[in-house]
Amino acid sequence: MKLLLRYLCCPLLAVWLLIAASVTIAADAFAPVAESELIAVLQSGQPADKALACKKLALYGGKDSAPELAKLLGDEQLASWARIALEAISDPAAGDALRGALSTLKGKLAIGTIHSIGIRKDTASIDALVARLQDTDADVAGACALALGRIGGAVANKTLRQSLQSGPAAIRSMVAEGCILCAERCLAENKHAESVAIYDEVRAADVPKPRKLEATRGAILARKTDGIPLLIEQLRSTDKKFFQIGLNTARELPGKEVADALAAELGRTLPNRAALVLYALAGRKDAAISPAVLAAAKSADPHMQIAAVGLIGRAGDAASLPVLLEIAADPATNAELAAATKEAITTLPGDTINRELAALLSKADAKTLPILIQSIGERRIEATPALVAALNNPDSSIRTAALTALGETIAAKDLPLLIAQVLSPANADDAPAANKALHAASVRMPDREACAAALASVVDRAPAPVKVTIIEILGAVGGPKALQTIAAAMQGGEEALSDTGSRALGEWMTADAAPVLLKQATANAGAGNKYQVRALRGYIRIARQFQMPIADRAAMCQKALEAAGRSDEQKLTLAILERYPSIETLKVACNATHNPALKEDATMAALAIVAKLGPDSSEARQVLAEFKIEPPNVAIIKAEYGAGRKQQDVTDVLRKQLKGAPAIALSAGTYNESFGGDPVPGSAKQLKIQYQLNGKSGEVIFAENQPIVLPALN
Repeated sequence: MKLLLRYLCCPLLAVWLLIAASVTIAADAFAPVAESELIAVLQSGQPADKALACKKLALYGGKDSAPELAKLLGDEQLASWARIALEAISDPAAGDALRGALSTLKGKLAIGTIHSIGIRKDTASIDALVARLQDTDADVAGACALALGRIGGAVANKTLRQSLQSGPAAIRSMVAEGCILCAERCLAENKHAESVAIYDEVRAADVPKPRKLEATRGAILARKTDGIPLLIEQLRSTDKKFFQIGLNTARELPGKEVADALAAELGRTLPNRAALVLYALAGRKDAAISPAVLAAAKSADPHMQIAAVGLIGRAGDAASLPVLLEIAADPATNAELAAATKEAITTLPGDTINRELAALLSKADAKTLPILIQSIGERRIEATPALVAALNNPDSSIRTAALTALGETIAAKDLPLLIAQVLSPANADDAPAANKALHAASVRMPDREACAAALASVVDRAPAPVKVTIIEILGAVGGPKALQTIAAAMQGGEEALSDTGSRALGEWMTADAAPVLLKQATANAGAGNKYQVRALRGYIRIARQFQMPIADRAAMCQKALEAAGRSDEQKLTLAILERYPSIETLKVACNATHNPALKEDATMAALAIVAKLGPDSSEARQVLAEFKIEPPNVAIIKAEYGAGRKQQDVTDVLRKQLKGAPAIALSAGTYNESFGGDPVPGSAKQLKIQYQLNGKSGEVIFAENQPIVLPALN
C-alpha cells in the first residue's frame, strides 16, 4: 500500500498558487514580517496571499498563528501550506492545532495532517493516532502506523507490534514499516534486546518481502557480532534478494569476527557467489587475508581471482607476496589478471614488503625477476647494487626493466652509475632505456645544481649523440649550472647541439635564459643562422610571459626588434608592447617607427598604448610629439553586435569608448557586459564596425570578445 504524501493531497490549484506566489517570494519572501500582519492575511487575504503568508509563518510564526493556521487544514487548496508552517512552529500550540483537526478530517486531508504530526514527533498525539489506526480508510490507518513509528515510545511500540499480528492485512505493510522505525529508535537508544525483538517479529509476520528484507538487515545489525549466524544464513539463501541483503549488510556490520566469517564462507559458498562474497569482504576496512582468500586468488574463476587479488593488494602482507608473484609470473595468466596482480604487488602496504622484495631480487628466477624489478621501481625501493647486477642479464627485457627501475630509485650519490650506462652501455640496444632512466632520475634529484654538475662533467668527453642526450636532460633539470653548460655547448658550432640547446632554452622556465637566447639569435646572423628564429622566439616568449620590471621588459623588446630580421617576430614584439602599456613600452614602439617597413604597425602599437594609458596622459602625448606621431582621425560610422538577422546597434557605446586611437578598450571584460546584454544567447556573435581612419572608410568584423583594433586603411 502506498502512502500519499501531503503535497499530493492538494489539487492542481495548489501548483498554480505556488507559481503565482513565487514571483513575490523572489522579491521579499525572507524579509522580516510581524506575525500579526501575517495572521491578518490569513484572516482576509486572497488564496495566493494566504499561501505566501503560511510560508513566511514557517519562519516567523508562533503560538498566536496556530489557531488561524488550523482553520486552513480543511481547505484543499491551502492545507499543505498551513501544514508547512505548523510543522516548523516549535510552540505546542501547533501540535494542538494538528491534533484538533485530526478528529474531523478525512481522506487526503487527514493523511496530510497525520504526516505532519509524525514529522513533529508529537507524543501528545499518540492516543489520537492509535484510535485512527482502526480507520476504515486503509490509507489513513497506514499513515497513522507510519506516524506512530516516527514518534516511537512504549505505547507506539506496543500498539504497532499488536497490530502487526492482528491488524487488517490492508495496512500490514505500513504497520511493519512503523515497527521498523520503532526498532531503529530503540537501537539508537541502546535498547538492543527490544530492537531485535521488533525486527524478528516483522521478519516472521505476513508482510511484503521489502519489509522482511529491511527487518532482516536491522536484525543482523542490532545483534552486532551475534548477528553473524543470521548474516551467513542470508548469504546461503536461495532467494537472490536475501542473498543481496546479506552482501550489503556484510559491509555494514562491524567487527573483525565478521571479516573472518566472510573469509571462511568463501570455501563453502557456491562458486558463482564466492566472488560476490569476496567483493563484500574487500569493501570492509578490517578485511584480513586468510588462506581462503589466498586460495581464491588461485582459483579457476577469473572473477574470483580479480576480486581476491584486489583485496590482497589492499590488505595483504609479506605472506601474500609469494602467491601474487606466482600468479604474475605464470605464462597462463591472462592480461587483465596479470595487470591486477602487478598492481597488487605495487600497492601491498608496509615497509616489510619493500625489504622482502629487495631480498628476493638477488635469488629470483627468470620468470619472477622482471616482475620484481618492475615492482621495485614502482614502489621506489632503493636496490641499486642488485639492479646494476641485472644490467648484465642476457635478457634485454630484464635489462630494460632494471634501467627503468634505476631511473625511479637511484640515489644522488649513485647517479654516476647511471651516467656511465648512458656514456657507454654494455649493449647498444640498451641506450634508449638508459637515456630515459637518466632523464627520470635527474629530474627528481633533490639537489638540482649538484645533478647538473654531474651531468656537465661528462659533456666534453661524451660521444656526439650522448652530448645531445645530456643537453636534453640538462634542459629538463634547469638551474644556473645547466644553463651555463647548454650555453657553452651551443658555442662549439656543432649543429646538433645548437639545435637541441635552442629547443631546451626555448622552453626554459626562468628569465635568466634570455641573454643566452639573444646571443644565439644574433650570432652569425649574416651567415644564415638556421636557429636564429627559434632562439629569438624563445627570447620573445620570456619577454611576454615572465614577471619582470617594466623597464626590463621594454629593454628586452627593444633588443628583440633590433635582432628580428622578419616581420613575424617584429609584430610579436609589438604585441608585447601593447600588452604591457607604459611610457617605457610606448617609447620602444615609437622608436620602431623609424624602420620604414615597420612604421605603420609600430604607429598602431604606439597609439594603442596611448589609448590604454588614457587620453589625459600628458607624458604619453609628449612622447608622441617627440617622435612626431600624429594621433589619427578616427570616427565610428556604425557598429552592430549580434548574430544573423538579430543585430544590436552599439554605435554610441563604441563612440564613447573611442579615445583618439584605433585601439578601443571596452568598459567591461566581455562584449555582452559592455553592450548591455547578450542579444542572441547561445549563439556565436560578431561585432561589425564601419569606420573612418584619416579620411578613408573601411569595415571590419571581430569575433565575440576579440580585442578591438581598427586596421590601417590604404
